[in-house]
Amino acid sequence: MTRSWDEFAAAVFDVVPPQTLLLLMLLLAGLTGALWYWFPAWVPRRWPRWRMPRFRLPRLRLPRFRRTRKSKAAKAAAEPEPVFAPTVVLADGTLLADRLAAQGRYAEAIRQRLRDIVGDLTAAGVVAPLPGTTAAEVAASAAAHRPAVAGSLGGATDLFSEIWYGDRPALPAHDERMRVLTGDVRLRMREGTP
Repeated sequence: MTRSWDEFAAAVFDVVPPQTLLLLMLLLAGLTGALWYWFPAWVPRRWPRWRMPRFRLPRLRLPRFRRTRKSKAAKAAAEPEPVFAPTVVLADGTLLADRLAAQGRYAEAIRQRLRDIVGDLTAAGVVAPLPGTTAAEVAASAAAHRPAVAGSLGGATDLFSEIWYGDRPALPAHDERMRVLTGDVRLRMREGTP
């Protein structure tokens, strides 16, 4: 059988170059695969009576793998809630923001103070920020749930945006202002004033 196969392959390759034959075989395999996958979808379901074949061919098909769509509830259950720690306290009992301010890194201290207050608001259940939420959106959400914190938190986010995004140099006075604003937000949260 090997010799007859070799002779047949030699006779074919004498007529058709191997590259062309390979290309034709790839095209035939692609067409066969496409028809196998999409064939029943574009054939009409009901043929007219006069064209209806009298016999039925067995249906041999490979299973189609489809993505299953998760419901919104399943997606929400699968995605963990973001975890925000309340105020960051270091091992020696000092606040991280205070340490940054002591090192002269006032812009980072202001950012950390805002992070701390967002963590406190989240721990208190006032806001539930998602990744990508801006400081202004957090402030608006907190103001909707606790109007008493709106003024102080709005001032804190404005100061943060001005320093952090406005490329304004941070000074000790800015850090002290941020400390006063975040302290006022904490005080109003403790009072529980809606």
